[in-house]
Amino acid sequence: MEIGKGRLLRFTLMGGEARVFLCDTTGMAQLARDIHHASNTCSAAMGRMIAAAAMMGVNLKSEGDRITATINGGGPAGPLCAVAGPDGLVKVTIEHPEVELKLKENGKLNVGGALGKDGQLTIMRSFGYGEPYLGRVQLVSGEVAEDFAMYYLESEQTPTVCALGTTVGEDIIASGGILIQAMPECSESTIEQLEIRAELFGAISQLLQEMTLEEIVENAFRGLNPQILEEMPLKLECDCSRERIEEVILSMGPKEINKLIEEQNGCEVTCHFCRKNYRFTGEELAALLKAGLEQTDEES
Repeated sequence: MEIGKGRLLRFTLMGGEARVFLCDTTGMAQLARDIHHASNTCSAAMGRMIAAAAMMGVNLKSEGDRITATINGGGPAGPLCAVAGPDGLVKVTIEHPEVELKLKENGKLNVGGALGKDGQLTIMRSFGYGEPYLGRVQLVSGEVAEDFAMYYLESEQTPTVCALGTTVGEDIIASGGILIQAMPECSESTIEQLEIRAELFGAISQLLQEMTLEEIVENAFRGLNPQILEEMPLKLECDCSRERIEEVILSMGPKEINKLIEEQNGCEVTCHFCRKNYRFTGEELAALLKAGLEQTDEES
């Protein structure tokens, strides 16, 4: 998979009794690892979050809609956050990407230990207008997949199978996820078949190493009449800009901006998602403040 890019399939089972999102986000996880110079454990955490946010984001309706998912479990890696939209664009950040922990007894990366589980998964949906919708659930494990499954069950009352996986070596070997949701008309027999297959998806990153997305659909859902409705590209991309950073600076207020001018003769702002630096001289801050005050006067 090309670095920074991914792919997603949306399909139904048994004529609409269940809907499924399946994604390969290996290239996106690799770019996130490179941007944040992340440890193996934090790379796995970001890889899982990218896949989860991407599958949730493509289900939004309008171009300006965004989903912001944040896990804050009190672990040493700090909060993990991803933003995604219906266009397939995702961005991700983790507060302390350098944190590394010993492998768990089963030989797997200790993502739950890095993120912690004494906290919440928060999902914010913003629609470009009005107040955003906020949903929160207590963390189950901090391993990401179980926490998203609990969110869907508690906040949306939707039985959900969520499997996320990232295999890490010197680089990202495979990363992606699957989200299966039973619809209200789903039969007991279909639910039973999905429960039988659930264990298979626990090794989703292994499946992605061995098969294409289409082959996973064909092999894992044989007998459940899978019908692919949509294929769409995914991409890890930050939408920050100098203009957006200017808005953030203006939101600090005249007192703080003048303090930056007097004490530092400027400031440097780093985007948490892409690590890009934006430098403002004292003169630029003064001009920005003047323009902001003039606009405020005009509006009032």
